[in-house]
Amino acid sequence: MHLPVDFIVARDSFLLAFPALFSIINPLGAAIIFLQAAQGCSRAEQRRLARQVALYSVFLLIGSVWAGSALLVFFGITINALRVAGGLFVARGGWVMLQSPEDNEQKRQDQITNKDGSAVSSPRLQDIAFFPLTMPFTVGPGTIAVAIALRSGDGGRHWFAYDMGIYCASVAVALTVWIAYSHADRLTSMLGITGTRILGRLAALVLLAIGVQIVASGIIGFATDFMATHKQ
Repeated sequence: MHLPVDFIVARDSFLLAFPALFSIINPLGAAIIFLQAAQGCSRAEQRRLARQVALYSVFLLIGSVWAGSALLVFFGITINALRVAGGLFVARGGWVMLQSPEDNEQKRQDQITNKDGSAVSSPRLQDIAFFPLTMPFTVGPGTIAVAIALRSGDGGRHWFAYDMGIYCASVAVALTVWIAYSHADRLTSMLGITGTRILGRLAALVLLAIGVQIVASGIIGFATDFMATHKQ
């Protein structure tokens, strides 16, 4: 049975985008810190807050993917240049996470705490749902850069299917954020600090490999364009 080409392209772009976005966001590790930010809230309030953060996250991710192509056209940046630059950024993020996951945890911790070390809190959950819990804690500048870099992939004539795969991956990652944040207390007791850091290192390794793959596709693209130009 032969699958439609569009389905294959969408599947492949999903399989590329989901682990990249999942690794940079790391919902399982972030859930532990989310639990600290939501301390004092009831179980129902925590779940409502998690749902709101997931909703904001999917809008930010899809908006980043969509805006990425518009920025390319506006600044006249070639796809291959974005692949190399974006891939290097993704690989660097994975390398940093792999070398010092504790520093990354501390950075996220600082994003949801006040100067005196107390958790950012508000009488209204909506006041902290977008800032700081969604932006920059869950979907920060690094995640937005990864989403834009993923958009630089080669969908060719099947660009719509390629984009749909990335959009579906964004929705899937947002769902994992919702589940992880909603059950943050259970994840904390199950994984603990050590288990979370182990998963974080595995996610960092995947992110590093994806970054290298994006860079390689950009270099191949440059080489192909160069050879095509000199054949003429």
